[in-house]
Amino acid sequence: MTEKAILYDSTSCIACRGCQVACKQWNDNPLDKEENWGDCPQTADISASTWLKIMLNEAKSYGDDTFLFTRRACMHCTDAACIKVCPTGALSRHELGFVTYDKDICSGCGYCMEFCPFGVPQSTRNTLTGAAKMDKCTLCTTPGADRMSENYEPACVKTCPTDALVFGDRDDLVILGNQKVSELKDEGYNNASLYGENELGGLHVLYVLEDSPDRYGLPLTPEFPAMADVWQDIIQPVGLAAGGLLLAGLGLNYIIASRAKAAREKAAKKEV
Repeated sequence: MTEKAILYDSTSCIACRGCQVACKQWNDNPLDKEENWGDCPQTADISASTWLKIMLNEAKSYGDDTFLFTRRACMHCTDAACIKVCPTGALSRHELGFVTYDKDICSGCGYCMEFCPFGVPQSTRNTLTGAAKMDKCTLCTTPGADRMSENYEPACVKTCPTDALVFGDRDDLVILGNQKVSELKDEGYNNASLYGENELGGLHVLYVLEDSPDRYGLPLTPEFPAMADVWQDIIQPVGLAAGGLLLAGLGLNYIIASRAKAAREKAAKKEV
């Protein structure tokens, strides 16, 4: 089956946040507390109940009161570390290429959050039982709320008033995205690029950017954590064969995950 994707054109986005509202409505997610940023009330970042967020990045070199808009949500990587490290299979590859999620079998271990190069999966905890679960965008493939199986566009795309979000075959969107980048360069935006064409095996959310990715809060060179292979290829099989070794493996995996997180934070500071 042909893989699908979303193309986000940041130059056409007006930050109306209609996509955020549509995402919450379709997935029945509650509102988060908002903070004021000048005249723009907004949540600080994505969370377990806010899977999609339009970020406002100050662009001082462009003049006062100028922002570069970024769509922050799951990037649906082809080389998805979250799938590799998930011990229960709650995260898996959808036939259309997306990283889908079954909350019912999630153990709440948090490994997906620690290993994700974009820091996307978020944790929530039941106040009565203390049980943890992860949450993230599934590109509207969540069981019970699956728009893809009905041949509908994702809710965020459907509601976008400026066509800054386009849904379609990934190969076609790569061509369209590169055409838009060429137009931007012709207009003098020499740093314009299509983010996601090749990163991490190819993202299923592509970005048309008029400036360097780090200006939008995106990592310049997102990398697949090498230690993610250790979990699936070594620790998990050994652990399944021996319960005692599973506990040891979980302990080792926690150390590895912590180191991966520290390395990611260090790299982010260097990019800033």
